[in-house]
Amino acid sequence: MATMSTPATPPLGLNELDSRSRDIFRHIVEGYIETGEPMGSRNISKVLPVSLSAATVRNVMQDLEDLGLIYAPHISAGRLPTEQGLRLFVDSVLEIGDVAADERARIEAQLRAAGKGRTFDDALAEATSLLSGVSRGAGVVVTSKASKRLKHIEFVRLDATQALVVLVADDGSIENRILALPAGLPASALVEASNYLNARLKGRSLSELKREVADNRAAMEREVSEITARLVESGLAATASDAGDMRLIVRGQANLLEDLTAMADLERMRRLFADLEREKEVIELLNRAEDGDGVRIFIGSENKLFSLSGSSMIAAPFRDSEQKIVGIVGVIGPTRLNYARIVPMVDYTARVMGKLLERG
Repeated sequence: MATMSTPATPPLGLNELDSRSRDIFRHIVEGYIETGEPMGSRNISKVLPVSLSAATVRNVMQDLEDLGLIYAPHISAGRLPTEQGLRLFVDSVLEIGDVAADERARIEAQLRAAGKGRTFDDALAEATSLLSGVSRGAGVVVTSKASKRLKHIEFVRLDATQALVVLVADDGSIENRILALPAGLPASALVEASNYLNARLKGRSLSELKREVADNRAAMEREVSEITARLVESGLAATASDAGDMRLIVRGQANLLEDLTAMADLERMRRLFADLEREKEVIELLNRAEDGDGVRIFIGSENKLFSLSGSSMIAAPFRDSEQKIVGIVGVIGPTRLNYARIVPMVDYTARVMGKLLERG
């Protein structure tokens, strides 16, 4: 079963509502998630497990509105949940089940097929497409370039004081880093450093290779000269990941344009598309999912990135063979996302991505 991390300061607790208020509140939120429409007192009175008049329901709705859990979008309308109300629902009412066996099999089959014989990036792209299809939102993945499997590393001298560290990944992509060289470094040290690292690649990622070298420093000193050993370490240090080394994959933005019923919806989606273009901020938000165990849910203005578009994000980290977080997978969409279905799907997808990394 999926686990969820919640904000440090939760809103009003569900135990502060009586059973009648809880039932009415739940119907308002579930109606909103299903249809996007306000729920009126007359409709709610018809579906409650106990017989209540529409007038009684209206009185309870007013109490819920005074608590900041629901609001009226316009005069004489039904009620919609506020962001605070949605947070209370997600934290205290929402029942999270497990992913059905057939869906688990489909997720594993699709992700394994995408990665088999190709690259981990193909599996990442498939994960985003899969989640966007399930959620009818945008599927997103962020991961470090350091998680790419490497095929070749080479040190290429530029001049007397600089060299390029050339990284060739299994998928054929090439990245370069400039490395400062100590004065008088012989050309043989560059060749020796390249050979030493390539002998240990074996399809490892950059982060795995760094750990291998760090864990076997004494053995390296016995195999190569001290100056080459320092070159190997400084070359790997030059490739250290930073914010610019994070990759963002987004799929399914077109899903966000479905079921738009008003100009306000169109404006909200325009703002969300603008938000998704701000790649660095999306990456920073996704990285916040590393802060807790399990799935994180961000609703509307709980994060400044989506404060104007009123969107939600459901995200979970995935880990490598050493249980180090190497990426985040998730879904971004309107606040009426089907949380009960999407939370376990995101959680399970993250687990499968971790298994793929473990098996290399």
